[in-house]
Amino acid sequence: MLIRTSLLSALTAIGLWTAAVPVQAQALLPYVLPLDAERLEEQGLILAQEAAQLAQLQQYELALAQAQLAAQLVPNSAAVWGLLGSLYLQVEEFDESIAALSRAKILEADNPAVLFALGTAHFRQGNYDKASDFLESGLAIEPDNPGALFDLGNTYFKLAEFDTAIAQYQKSVDLDPEFWPSVNNIGLVQYEQDDATAAIARWEESLAIAPLEPEPELAIAVAKFAQGDEATALAMGIPALERDSRYADIQFLVDNLWGPKLIADTEAFFNHPDVQAVLVQL
Repeated sequence: MLIRTSLLSALTAIGLWTAAVPVQAQALLPYVLPLDAERLEEQGLILAQEAAQLAQLQQYELALAQAQLAAQLVPNSAAVWGLLGSLYLQVEEFDESIAALSRAKILEADNPAVLFALGTAHFRQGNYDKASDFLESGLAIEPDNPGALFDLGNTYFKLAEFDTAIAQYQKSVDLDPEFWPSVNNIGLVQYEQDDATAAIARWEESLAIAPLEPEPELAIAVAKFAQGDEATALAMGIPALERDSRYADIQFLVDNLWGPKLIADTEAFFNHPDVQAVLVQL
């Protein structure tokens, strides 16, 4: 059963007041009723649900404050600690995320969502070996999760285990043929393996699935430019950059797993005068 009641206050103070014997002025002394543990737990679960709803609206700071209080009120709920850990992850507080998710894991060791989130948190910290351990543990419980397989592929990519990375990406595509990020990232790996032809084919496949995505379009443009096909490169790359200016930022590309070879060729493409004219306007 889902509790959908709105909470007007995180904590409600309930008190009875009694008059003390007057000395020189009247004084009121509070009488505090005992806390109702069941009531507090119910309020904690309401807070957790509200935090989840705020997270769906991408109001992460507000959601985090709600979830922090919920975890205090319902300290034995793996779901609440998992939510809190996921919210810390969203605001890039990785140590806090790992601490909360580890608490959730203690309470519910076989929850694959918690294991996947721990894998992501360690990945974001650059602890790729730990990331792969948690992701593989989660996949041992829930093997048919395309997103987790994608994350595991990214982890092996960062570990420079390219063939293993491709295998994980391919598994996710086998489960969900429309999962274009895995198709795209196979191309990223293949480019680092000096197989530009195969990489371009994968990026074209990605565009066939998601024709409005700028990443595979820009990647094709960069690869074509490196091959000397300047006209195709400019015709594809400039619209991709105009559609999403984040891709004009080299660090953003690195964060999205563009490898050293592709980055070097991207920098060369960005130095073309026609591309420079666009970049200064973004």
